[in-house]
Amino acid sequence: MSAVMEVCESSAKYLSALHPPLVKHFNLIATAPDGVARLRELILALAVRGRLVQQDPSDEPASKLLKKIHAEKSLLVAEGKRKSDKPLADIAEDEMPFGLPPGWQWAQLGKITTQVTDGTHHTPKYLQSGVAFISVKDIDGKTVSFADCKFISVEEHRQINARCCPERGDLLLCRIGTLGRPTLVDTDRPFSLFVSVGLLKLPKSCNISSYFHLAMKSPLLVAQYDAIKAGGSHTNKLNLGDIPRLLLPIPPLGEQSRIVARVEELMRLCDALEAKGQLEAAQHAQLVQTLLGALTASTSPEELAENWRHVATHFDLLLDRPEAIDALEQTILQLALRGLLVPQDPTDEPASALLQKIRAEKDRLISEDKIKRDKPMSSVVDADVPFLLPSGWTWVRFDELIHPLKPIAYGVLVPGPDVEAGVPFVRIADLSIDMPAPLPEKSIGHDIDRQFQRTRLEGGEILMGVVGSIGKLGVAPPTWAGANIARAICRIVPADSGLKDFVLFLLQTDFMHKNFAGDTRTLAQPTLNIGLIRQALTPVPPPAEQARIVARVESLRGVCAELRQRLAVGQTTKTYLAEALIGEVT
Repeated sequence: MSAVMEVCESSAKYLSALHPPLVKHFNLIATAPDGVARLRELILALAVRGRLVQQDPSDEPASKLLKKIHAEKSLLVAEGKRKSDKPLADIAEDEMPFGLPPGWQWAQLGKITTQVTDGTHHTPKYLQSGVAFISVKDIDGKTVSFADCKFISVEEHRQINARCCPERGDLLLCRIGTLGRPTLVDTDRPFSLFVSVGLLKLPKSCNISSYFHLAMKSPLLVAQYDAIKAGGSHTNKLNLGDIPRLLLPIPPLGEQSRIVARVEELMRLCDALEAKGQLEAAQHAQLVQTLLGALTASTSPEELAENWRHVATHFDLLLDRPEAIDALEQTILQLALRGLLVPQDPTDEPASALLQKIRAEKDRLISEDKIKRDKPMSSVVDADVPFLLPSGWTWVRFDELIHPLKPIAYGVLVPGPDVEAGVPFVRIADLSIDMPAPLPEKSIGHDIDRQFQRTRLEGGEILMGVVGSIGKLGVAPPTWAGANIARAICRIVPADSGLKDFVLFLLQTDFMHKNFAGDTRTLAQPTLNIGLIRQALTPVPPPAEQARIVARVESLRGVCAELRQRLAVGQTTKTYLAEALIGEVT
């Protein structure tokens, strides 16, 4: 038995006797993707089937409970406190979702509630203080929250509550959003309801609220909400007329109390499992950060090799979740960026020679009046440098790597409406460096395109998101030639064709992302300023080493992709086994 299950030892022992496979593989279920959520659903599914606690033949059957409820409702009608129910058809045997234990009975919700209604259909006048006014955002399935609610006058509250008066022990139901999510009224504080919340008033002569609260959360009821949503005209709303026809399994009153106690106990077990999982995730993240941090702290290839040997012995612990593989991949990029991933070759032409060629070409274009003289960029001084570079490398400003005839530029500011047979228009959603890029769906007018000729694509350009999805990357395929780009994208064309793969690699590193993040402005959406992107500090290796770095990075990223695939297969298998075990007991 799991150590965590000992939190609820009596429930664990009962489940072990009732469902041995479930308990034997409890940890497998709990650690599967969404495992704890599945366990919560399983607990509720077993509860409403009468399979969570033992039946007691001395319990008064549900049929007598339903007669008492009917008598209470009839008395309220006789006293003029409620209207008679609309007739509900008898439940046919083929409508019953599953068989019930002795003493249980199927019933429609309308046979149990004394009232089904909703809150006011008009928006009241809100005040700074007064009576709480509750909408769907203020109920979370557990309790009514007054922390962020609105307030109305006592007079409006009285008008609303003349028709819809929530009291302790009633159920509130989400009519929009998470359809059907029930919340038990557990307060005596007066409040009014908005139309987004349904009110189910329950009989006061018997304590059935807690059982009905859990039953209304069960997979059985969720399936009925989904069926209503799929088949009705109001697909995003739970109609009041549908609620009375919901089918519920009703246990004897004595068994209801035992079910509620057992469910509460098992939900505490789920809470403990969740807390344990969160703690393990935090501890794992710390382990990953510490061990991979040792790699990035290496100052030489020899030190890296030694640190790598230590980390490799813990790979089975490290690489057991996707976020750890993501961290490993970023570590690989960081090591490459610092010249620690491939060996240096003293015969390589240094990066400075490449930069001199780029500068010479720019000066030629200036002398021929093909481009304007660029403003001098601030020099890189030692105080700016975050780490030392190997021999042959150099620090530059990012713009020094860019084609002088194709400066970094934003795209179309106001694209206007979609135009048939227009110019293909690339948006951030179209960008990808992993998947083949289809032709953009949106098109702009030729008149608008002519205003932004500088960002018209030829194919092969690097494209980067600079508004909203900052840093998202893509490479324009040849099929995009003639297309234009959105204002949320900037075009990046390296000065030398041999630089392209290295620049694309650079733009995927956390180092460059952090450089850019420091320049992020928060407007309606986070936005990168191109002028500051141009100034970003950038390490540049010799051209020959650039090619070796890109090849090595691609090889290691292939290994990371394979690790992700294996992990996904393992998680799929675990999910399949968990579903099979859960299916075995439901």
